[in-house]
Amino acid sequence: MDKYSFLNAAHTAFFAELYEQYLHNPDAVEPSWRAFFQGYDFGSENYGLNGEIVEGVSTQIPEQLQKEFQVVKLIDGYRMRGHLFTRTNPVRDRRTYKPTLELQNFGLNENDLDTVFNAGEILGIGAQPLREILKHLNSIYCDSIGVEYMYLRNPEVIGWWQEQLNRNDNQPSFSPDTKKYILSKLNQAVTFENFLQTKYVGQKRFSLEGGESLIPAISNVLFYASLKYDVKECVLGMAHRGRLSTLVNIFRKPLRELFNEFDGKDFEDENIDGDVKYHLGLTLDKTYQNGKTIKMNLVPNPSHLETVAPVAEGITRAKIDEDYGGDDSKIIPIVVHGDAAIAGQGIVYEVAQMSRLNGYKTGGTIHIVVNNQVGFTTNYLDARSSTYCTDVAKVTLSPVLHVNSDDAEAVVHAVEMALEYRMRYKKDVYIDLLGYRKYGHNEGDEPRFTQPKLYKYISKHPNPFKIYSDKLIAEGTIDKTYVDGIVAEFRETLESEYEKSKEADSSKVREFMQERWDKFTRRGVDAMLSPVETNYPKDKLEHISKVVSTVPEGVKFLRKAERILEGRKKMVFETDTLDWGMAETLAYGSLLEEGFNVRISGQDVERGTFSHRHAILRDEKSEERINLLNTNPENKGNMDIFNSFLSEYGVLGFDYGYAMANPNTLTIWEAQFGDFSNGAQIIFDQYLSAAEDKWKVQNGIVVLLPHGYEGQGSEHSSARMERYLQLCANDNMIVADCTTPANFFHLLRRQMKRDFRKPLVVLTPKSLLRHPKAVSSINELASGQFQEIIDDTIEASKVKKLVFCTGKFYYDLLAEREELNRDDVALVRIEQLFPLHLDKIQEIINKYPNVSKYVWAQEEPKNMGAWSFMAERLNLVKLEVCSRAYSSVPAPGSSTRDKNRQRRVIDAVFANE
Repeated sequence: MDKYSFLNAAHTAFFAELYEQYLHNPDAVEPSWRAFFQGYDFGSENYGLNGEIVEGVSTQIPEQLQKEFQVVKLIDGYRMRGHLFTRTNPVRDRRTYKPTLELQNFGLNENDLDTVFNAGEILGIGAQPLREILKHLNSIYCDSIGVEYMYLRNPEVIGWWQEQLNRNDNQPSFSPDTKKYILSKLNQAVTFENFLQTKYVGQKRFSLEGGESLIPAISNVLFYASLKYDVKECVLGMAHRGRLSTLVNIFRKPLRELFNEFDGKDFEDENIDGDVKYHLGLTLDKTYQNGKTIKMNLVPNPSHLETVAPVAEGITRAKIDEDYGGDDSKIIPIVVHGDAAIAGQGIVYEVAQMSRLNGYKTGGTIHIVVNNQVGFTTNYLDARSSTYCTDVAKVTLSPVLHVNSDDAEAVVHAVEMALEYRMRYKKDVYIDLLGYRKYGHNEGDEPRFTQPKLYKYISKHPNPFKIYSDKLIAEGTIDKTYVDGIVAEFRETLESEYEKSKEADSSKVREFMQERWDKFTRRGVDAMLSPVETNYPKDKLEHISKVVSTVPEGVKFLRKAERILEGRKKMVFETDTLDWGMAETLAYGSLLEEGFNVRISGQDVERGTFSHRHAILRDEKSEERINLLNTNPENKGNMDIFNSFLSEYGVLGFDYGYAMANPNTLTIWEAQFGDFSNGAQIIFDQYLSAAEDKWKVQNGIVVLLPHGYEGQGSEHSSARMERYLQLCANDNMIVADCTTPANFFHLLRRQMKRDFRKPLVVLTPKSLLRHPKAVSSINELASGQFQEIIDDTIEASKVKKLVFCTGKFYYDLLAEREELNRDDVALVRIEQLFPLHLDKIQEIINKYPNVSKYVWAQEEPKNMGAWSFMAERLNLVKLEVCSRAYSSVPAPGSSTRDKNRQRRVIDAVFANE
């Protein structure tokens, strides 16, 4: 008797559905059925030459049911691999992939085409002939949209995607009005680029020609988000290609302003240098006809293309925290990539990895790739090893929709599905717009040098507006007169604004997110050197000290943690010797009481790399994270501190964006060691040091870089202060290297108490965190202010040598002076290296009338550290240097050699003349 005869007793649709569930999620199927299907798969995993099943379990299953299972596998094959066989490439033949989706590869053949299979119910079409099932499969998975989603691990999410795709066979179904709107946005994109090509021949503009459907894509996703989900705001980060069209056709940048920039007119503001037109950003409130308003922010960006992505995410998170009470459904980040950049830039991976982390998540980002299929002059085959440029999406199991950019309706349909996914699951989704680039990398290039065949084809290829207008005419939605009319109308607008632009003598840079900064004023160096009241009442500091040294009721900390709290209490209320960590904690606590927020992120910042901060303690039983500063009932602000993932570039970019959008939050990024900040050098170069001058964008981010020579080798000694000092101009940023906890306390408070914001780079200590002399009294916090220069206290008339130094090296020199009992050498600490307070330095120089030698002393090699900067800037006296010799590395690997070199520098400082 056939042991599988029970299979004849039930409807085959039941088994087909059950088998489909097994293919997607075996663990969800009842164990006995799972075992049965495993046996079936084992017996049928290979097919004969004619498609027959080899001997095994499957030979005992009724033939019709075997065929049903094979159709289920066919459907599954389309779902998993259909994206490889789509019509998504408008200008190239697809590469061939094997195995194909031919029937024979699934144990089926031409004779089965008219057989009715219940497996059609899986697609929502009911029992249908195989021919009809194939028609639906090709429409869903192999037309203008290819979808990658089957690697997602959540069966519910997979089911959701299948439901969306089965609806209308993944084909758009728009009303005539929507179709006309899509056409109007394509018209704007195409006519705008044609106009620029006519008026400004050969000028760089990084045109969108070949990818014009980006404009209706972004425009529709914003409208749909506002209409259906009541989204209030969007943050858009994008590189150059298509940026001008986006600024004009979505962000409504005044055309005459853009034409002024094309004409190369000087900027009206003499205090900024501005930037090229395709780097600038814009903020706009857009109100639709239905009365819904959405705020749109196009983030300014440099030529380092993908750098803008973490900045946009940081801006979004700041607004989620500050404006929307943590509700990430009210704001959407959109990042537009180039195909070469998304595949080639490591920052993309960093941004992907931060997308679901507590300190950095933004509720999902819609990533849109303008896929030109070429990067500058590099063919896509040389630009990546992965199949798709978007394969980084798989890192976070994010779905990808590959769309033919020439099919405007498919593009809009895809972005609407992407938005639905983002709003439902709050996760990233990627859209790969496969198009082309009509001209070279810029409009002056000759692309035929490197892609002659491709560009021969492109030269004859109609643009998306032509393709879509012809389609709408053919289907009777519009006529040619309508098309000619909208083209002429928009062209007339362009001509009119072009003529008006000739009346202007200058260009202007519009401030980005100006409403966030209306209470802040851009200031120069005079304001940066002006004193600021940063003292805080002693009784309030003592209150905060009690809060951060008390175990909350009902909480049990580890005994070591309790000892830390006891130490805090002792240093404030018994010894009055506050260390670095305690002064830092009180700075945050005082700002919280005054209504400022605090955000700190970086590698191991909760505890601190050198175990000095302990901002987060954990309940021994529940492991709940407890920030004692947030338990203060007097707080008007909130503190967040997050251990970041092992990234510098991405995290600093994110926190820079956060500070850009939230000037009343003290936003801090701390490097694990200052040396590691070089992994984020692009953010320092293109944003921290230059953004205010380029884009009128203020930013108060604080960067803490542990620095100091303690014999730990080349990569754990120097934060490379010379690099930051080299970036300093007239008034663009602040660089400090404090030696006392009190001065650090006042420095942090000063950052928030001013009516302007500048980036602050602080060279923070390592060994000084517990140095017995690097302590301050609570009165030094309660009174006084930040000291840019700290003078010596020895008798001035005896001093013959005046030594200027900074940071931890001061204590090394002080210990030597005490050992030698020298009173003829004064040690003056430069606590703020930039801007250098020359007036105060001159006062100190005048105080010592008998000095014959002025020295800059540093522990870094001569070609590093602050020497070059001081030699140029401290021009009040003839300055000599005592330092290590020129070196290609910051410090040797041998601690003995390091001590010997340090010894020679110290000896040189105190050498008798």
